[in-house]
Amino acid sequence: MKQLRLGTRLQALGAHAILLSYTALALFPVLLVAVNSFKARKAIFGSPYALPTPETFDLVGYNTVFARGDFPRYFLNSLLVTTLSLAFIFIAGTMAAHALSEYKFPGNNFLGLYFALGIMIPIRLGTVSILRLMVSVGLVDTLFALILVYTAMGLPLAIFVLSQFMRQIPRELKDAARVDGASEYRIYWLILPLIRPALGTVMVFNMIPIWNDLWFPLILAPADRNKTVTLGAQAFLGQFLSDWNAVLASLTLAAIPVIVLYIIFSRQLIRGLTAGAVK
Repeated sequence: MKQLRLGTRLQALGAHAILLSYTALALFPVLLVAVNSFKARKAIFGSPYALPTPETFDLVGYNTVFARGDFPRYFLNSLLVTTLSLAFIFIAGTMAAHALSEYKFPGNNFLGLYFALGIMIPIRLGTVSILRLMVSVGLVDTLFALILVYTAMGLPLAIFVLSQFMRQIPRELKDAARVDGASEYRIYWLILPLIRPALGTVMVFNMIPIWNDLWFPLILAPADRNKTVTLGAQAFLGQFLSDWNAVLASLTLAAIPVIVLYIIFSRQLIRGLTAGAVK
């Protein structure tokens, strides 16, 4: 018995060691960017892996970001677009997934397959058509255009993942709620806490590409008042000269929300990814 417990503890320690190794490997580029953002230009290229010292420490990159670029506005634009897009994905995705998993109607499987096709077909293939559509409805150079595009981009994955999780909820539980007089909307709200791992996974996987996207902000909202963080950072990159201090500083600031979200939803993300792996 003691040998079994010892073996279990060793396996747990090995798993934690592997997890820490992968975490360190994944965070190393982020830490490298953050460390170099506090160094002078000569130190960035001369000793990129060294920590800042009193001789190399320099905040010129952050001063440039807040002086030359309207970074607070870019940050708020990204936060607004990402937050509203995730909210629309959550509302529409959970409702559509609930309908597909709960109700049987003609075309149910076809509609689910139609949503799944959005995962396999990149939305960027329809950039020209999307641009023409936004021009026709007068939404070019607005943040609302980005919100609509990102909502459409995130719905296929959200519906596919959430519908699979909702199908695993025992039907007896929902029938019991109906017997007690619960409405369909009440049942929908009762199901949501049971699929928190899936919700955390969907939110993280949609938040990262939305926050880091450069393609659609450059095409649909290139005006300075509507620039996002990623697009605003491109202002410091030139054809012949690049302000690397400002680039590293802006990228460090832009990575903070993604890291915070990952820390908050890390447990739900891991549970959502590994659900069903072990019976």
